[in-house]
Amino acid sequence: MVRAALQNIPTDLLRSFVSAIDTGSFTRAAETVGRTQSAVSLQIRRLEDVVGTRLFVRDAHKLMLTDEGKTLAQYAVRMLALNDEALAVLNSPKIS
Repeated sequence: MVRAALQNIPTDLLRSFVSAIDTGSFTRAAETVGRTQSAVSLQIRRLEDVVGTRLFVRDAHKLMLTDEGKTLAQYAVRMLALNDEALAVLNSPKIS
């Protein structure tokens, strides 16, 4: 049995994606994640390549999620929360 190669979704792409959703623009998302607007745009394009579908309907005035974008957004929030929780637990000071 041959299985398709599994891919991982880089968390930095997910963080930019969620920031774009939360702020409503790539420009404000860039400020949140400490990147340029063009870097965030490239990250979103890369994320769309990884997942194989468009995530946003581009409009001159606002970002709107596609149905696939809405689905990924639910997973992205959970994945980032688990990532952040794991790092917090592993980096917390040990009490003796």
